Amino acid sequence: MSFNLPVYVCFDADSDIHYYRLMQAWKQSDNHSFDFRDSHDVNNIRSWSSEETIKLRLRERLKVSKVFLVLVGEKTKFLYKYVRWEIEQAVSLNVPIICVNLNGRRGIDDDRCPPILKGKLALHISFNTKILQKALQDWSIQHYTNQQNGKTGDFSYSDNVYTQLGL
Repeated sequence: MSFNLPVYVCFDADSDIHYYRLMQAWKQSDNHSFDFRDSHDVNNIRSWSSEETIKLRLRERLKVSKVFLVLVGEKTKFLYKYVRWEIEQAVSLNVPIICVNLNGRRGIDDDRCPPILKGKLALHISFNTKILQKALQDWSIQHYTNQQNGKTGDFSYSDNVYTQLGL
């Protein structure tokens, strides 16, 4: 099943770019139903761009995004210049947040999750096409429903959901 919506992917570009590239490969593969519209395709950022210009372009990408994915790797919580700023922007724009644990954890990873996300309305999942596709399909609606009901905090899928997906 294809579910194509604008997704902003936030990650440690020095350490975790291969996970982002893998997601792009899943999208292109005929063997996967995984799909998303990459918000990073909205505009180009040049390597010589100033920090101000980069943040302006990133904010433009965030404004067209329906979901914000943060790939949570070993160093993610220590990144402030862009990662923390991107998370702050997603929170302020009320973009539904999905934290994708690159180490396989199915819930919040207290050792790796950026502190700014702890206790925020966010879904925490493992890095896998099936659970990621489910999250992309379901979390936006769940996010806004939880918000309307005054619920906040760290959400995750039960082990039963993973089992139903064959994980």
